[in-house]
Amino acid sequence: MTIYDSPQLTDLYQLTMVQSYLDHGMKDKAVFEFFVRKLPPKRNFLVAAGLEQLLDFLTQVRFSDDELEYLANSGYFRPNLIDYLSKFRFTGQVNAMKEGTLFFANEPVVQITASLPEAQLIETRLINLLQLPILVATKAARCRLAADDKQLIDFGLRRAHGAEAGMLAARASYLAGFDGTSNVLAGQHYGIPVYGTMAHAYIQAHDSETEAFHNFAVSQPNNLVLLIDTYDCCHGAERVIELAEQLKIKGQCIKAVRIDSGALGNEAIRVRELLDRYGHPEIGIIVSSSVDEYLIEQLRQQQAPIDGYGIGTSLTTSEDAPFLNCAYKLQEYAGIARRKRSQGKATWPGCKQVYRYLRNNGQLDYDQLCLATEISEQGQPLLQSAILDGQRLEAPESLDILRQRVKQQLSMLTPALANLSKAASFELKISQALQKLTCRTDERFHCSR
Repeated sequence: MTIYDSPQLTDLYQLTMVQSYLDHGMKDKAVFEFFVRKLPPKRNFLVAAGLEQLLDFLTQVRFSDDELEYLANSGYFRPNLIDYLSKFRFTGQVNAMKEGTLFFANEPVVQITASLPEAQLIETRLINLLQLPILVATKAARCRLAADDKQLIDFGLRRAHGAEAGMLAARASYLAGFDGTSNVLAGQHYGIPVYGTMAHAYIQAHDSETEAFHNFAVSQPNNLVLLIDTYDCCHGAERVIELAEQLKIKGQCIKAVRIDSGALGNEAIRVRELLDRYGHPEIGIIVSSSVDEYLIEQLRQQQAPIDGYGIGTSLTTSEDAPFLNCAYKLQEYAGIARRKRSQGKATWPGCKQVYRYLRNNGQLDYDQLCLATEISEQGQPLLQSAILDGQRLEAPESLDILRQRVKQQLSMLTPALANLSKAASFELKISQALQKLTCRTDERFHCSR
């Protein structure tokens, strides 16, 4: 077990609340829901991701002896909590949107039904495991919309916020439509195609670009992508052309050149012209350096002859939207609907379901938030059962299936929702039954006091 698997990776107040729940016998069934209150600026949709890691955590969560000893000696807790935690297992139910599903504000993405202490204790890690994958998958999906069918590669590991973040980002970007990652461990662990060749240091370590390119061709004959902007893009391209002529005799070929600085569109135009002029249309052009969906759109409008993009910092940090206004809130306890009424943070009460409705052309029309007991014959229910009585109901979905789901979901976007720069609204209707429950809940907990 790594430290990331530990249930002790939590906030203190989760444990202090559980202590009090146990002291006062508050162990009835509770329903909590994870949702996003408000979409980040310029985000017209979000992509559900991170569920697999959450399910894995819930089915394996255990407190170690060392952790229990630490808590027992902390001065905060009594023996009844330590005893409870020593036997702790997640025995509840999880309903969730399938990974790769598009969702919108105030829609439950994951719903936990368990005893109150159980459901409370997992809050911190649940949010922690879901937020980053959702952010990165959404950023990646936006890049895919901008890039159309051009190659997209995750280059972000070195600037990810830690090792776990780098792994989660590689997986999330791949399921959302990227073609691969530079992260070798992610390639091994998740089966993601890995890409990468050289850095500027490699070129600088040689006495000339010609020598560097030649040596790399000897060492990596089947992975020949050459970085050409260490000194000057056009001069680098000329060295590539010279090498390409030499390799042609041996039956080898150069896959592509990479440009990592400057005005990427202008440099790509100049390099493409050189490569074509000297008879090498087969050599592609990949660009990196501060690439995001906005720059990809600009480069496409410029008609820059670019075949692929390496995207790093902006992807793994979701640079323009680095956090979600997300929450995990109690919606029902002991069979009674509950809701938060805080200004700007009010919730809809009760155990719920989200139904999705499509237009005749297959595009998104609207979603409806309903009580879980309501049935719709026309709408598609988005929350599906994933864990029951602590046990997974299905084997993990492959990344190929998730990629196909995201591709299909993106095809359902209206032009307004697919716009990357302008905000567009998507209607979330609230069922009459849920509205009535909300009024009854307010009367029960507020108006009668």
